[in-house]
Amino acid sequence: MNASGRQKQRSRSSFVSVRYIPTDEEEEQHRETEAQNLRVSLYEIKNIETILNLVENFNRHLHLTLMVDRFHSSRQEYYLAFSQALRDILAKNWIRTQQFYQMTGGKRVYYLSLEFYIGRYMRNTLINLDINEEMTRAAETLNIKLNDIEQLEDDAALGNGGLGRLAACFLDSMATLGIPSYGYGLRYQFGIFKQQIVDGWQVEVPDDWLRQPMPWEIRRVQNEIHIHFYGKVIWNASANHFQWTDYETVIAQAYDYPVPGYKNNIVNTMRLFSAKADCDFNFKSFNEGEYINAVMERNKAERITCVLYPNDNIAEGRELRLKQEYFLIAASLHDILRRFKGEKRWQKPSNQETKNDTLQLPGTKSNESSVESASVDFKCMPDMVAIQLNDTHPSLAIPEMMRLLLDYEHLSWDDAWYITVHCFAYTNHTLMPEAIERWPVQIIE
Repeated sequence: MNASGRQKQRSRSSFVSVRYIPTDEEEEQHRETEAQNLRVSLYEIKNIETILNLVENFNRHLHLTLMVDRFHSSRQEYYLAFSQALRDILAKNWIRTQQFYQMTGGKRVYYLSLEFYIGRYMRNTLINLDINEEMTRAAETLNIKLNDIEQLEDDAALGNGGLGRLAACFLDSMATLGIPSYGYGLRYQFGIFKQQIVDGWQVEVPDDWLRQPMPWEIRRVQNEIHIHFYGKVIWNASANHFQWTDYETVIAQAYDYPVPGYKNNIVNTMRLFSAKADCDFNFKSFNEGEYINAVMERNKAERITCVLYPNDNIAEGRELRLKQEYFLIAASLHDILRRFKGEKRWQKPSNQETKNDTLQLPGTKSNESSVESASVDFKCMPDMVAIQLNDTHPSLAIPEMMRLLLDYEHLSWDDAWYITVHCFAYTNHTLMPEAIERWPVQIIE
């Protein structure tokens, strides 16, 4: 072979590529490097949004999101455009925070409360992001007074006292300290009530805080959960466990709210659940002229998250309040277990025995089967999950967790009790007998 032929052969051989497969140690080192880089970006880089960028984002949302111009827009639309501009900043930190938590895999705190007295979002966000001065100047360049715009925001009607304010403060503090945490509550349509003076008398009217668009919430359609009520429990001899049958189903719709930490670029999550009927509209009843019956199921389901603390002096009110509490804890525990099962570090290899380590949760959608069918070691759960109960309202979470671990996980009583005891903690707010909740056994049954 002449020199020219050898040169051509050498050129052809240079295109041959070999795929390098990294070792487990190299992959682990790569993940640690990525986590360290993300940690630096979270804690050390300050927001550098300029006044010009804020003005540009305001105009962009005014034109493209709300589809209005400056000459034909209202003060309410100004508020929405400013809120969307702020949410753009939150979104970046929100995503990076969750990525950071996923990579580092630390223990997470889940705070369950029937109340969250969070106040107005815009002012709190401006302070925590440390851009209050920049946003004020951006508004001034547009001939807008930011203080006037802030007053247009409705207070979130999610609490009415110290219990709800404490819950909101805990979420703020955990975000500021960089503690991976979730807050779980209910997305009330009217909250408790709003006071007005009519002819010299105090009058209570509904507080419809959702009548205007809520720019701070994100609906998570993929995380809808089916919650069961009523029915009966029977023994399934073939499967050797109890089974819940003849139940009514209510859908828990998830709405996420950002919880920014103070000057640290960390954004945690508060997830609120709204009740929705499994079947919104009975078309047959409507065509037969039974218009009230056509929407009966929808009204029955949606009243679960209609108001905070329904009157429990009547039997219907006591039942509704109990349904509220169970709706909250059932949806929250499903979400907590789903997230825990999604962590691959707790999934067992396929060659291990998996008979007693697979949890099939009620209300699981078919598109979640790849996660829910995984074999998970639940004995590690207390090392990764801390569930804090705010007062007596979410205390049903303890027997509900036992039910899930026994009836769906098929753990022994001792193992299920050990996991439950070491995952839960409780905050007591009062020892007054009249404030301690008591439920008739027949309502529970």
